[in-house]
Amino acid sequence: MGPTAQALTFDSRPTPRPVPREERERRLADPGFGLVFTDHMVVARWDADAGWHDGALEPYGPVSLHPSSIALNYAQTVFDGLKAFRQPDGGVAIFRPDVNAVRFQRSARRLALPELPAAAFVQACELLIRQDMAWVPTTPEHSLYLRPLLFGTEIGLTVRPARQAQFVLLASPSASYFPGGVHSVTVWLCDEYVRAAPGGTGDIKCGGNYAASLLAQADAVAHGCDQVMWLDAIERRWIEEMGGMNVFFVYATGDRVRLLTPALTGTLLPGVTRDSLLAIGADLGYEVEEGRIAADEWREACRDGRMTEAFACGTAAVVSPIGAVRSREDEWTIGDGQPGPVALRLREALLGIQQGGAPDPHGWRHPVRA
Repeated sequence: MGPTAQALTFDSRPTPRPVPREERERRLADPGFGLVFTDHMVVARWDADAGWHDGALEPYGPVSLHPSSIALNYAQTVFDGLKAFRQPDGGVAIFRPDVNAVRFQRSARRLALPELPAAAFVQACELLIRQDMAWVPTTPEHSLYLRPLLFGTEIGLTVRPARQAQFVLLASPSASYFPGGVHSVTVWLCDEYVRAAPGGTGDIKCGGNYAASLLAQADAVAHGCDQVMWLDAIERRWIEEMGGMNVFFVYATGDRVRLLTPALTGTLLPGVTRDSLLAIGADLGYEVEEGRIAADEWREACRDGRMTEAFACGTAAVVSPIGAVRSREDEWTIGDGQPGPVALRLREALLGIQQGGAPDPHGWRHPVRA
């Protein structure tokens, strides 16, 4: 068994000073998104000779990095995101951690980082949730967001894969992405910048992808839009993603509903929410299709009424309806500009599974025993 494949165990070193119950409840009442963190985190280290080692649950706190570490200088860092939900019986279930574990491995592989064993990924999630169970929100649509990180820690300014790395798992109680209720966003068709090119890193979750998107997002805001809509890097014509979220298009005629989402060509992130909605859509009797759609086709389909809705999806927002589109030459409205019934039905069905209020026919809920 190679050094990156051996079993990894985690010691438990809980904090002697957890946040008092009254203060924890105050933070849980209005946690926002990614602003509040639990008492603990899970860490592990890797080096090329010894493999994975020093796994531990420990108090949440700063991570020390040398200024010349490869992560800081050459962005050899990946992350992921998944959620755990309070269940009707008071228990907790993680949503599809096995899929996130595999995606985390794929991201690591693409950036020449060690692959954390999938079993260790899931075990780390269970360990952290079990220790910080009291931090899992009970408010409807609130959740415990889990953020695994992996980064090169080796010291040195030579451009090459790090021979040392560190894994960190954080937990953040989070409110609904739409605290005032689900609302539609306006998107800006970005023709100046591209998110990803064939052969690049568009299909993984690495920090550099998101850093490179910030200027385009600022450009979208400057044009009065909420989010940037990415076009392909070659023709600057085909719709790919909204910000860091996958996109769906809805064609509805009478009782017939067709869902179209851009196919995974290597430049799009294979979202867990995307995959889940494809399955739920089929369960609901919708026609589901992975293909491609050009910006001009999108505009014409909205104007002649063939397309009735569009929405983005991701772990944080679940479903984000798109109400209008702007570009340098044109703008148009999708349907009546409001969240549509198909997007809302899909959102309700997915949340029902995640929160335990609906059957789980695909076995996506992963219970964590206290």
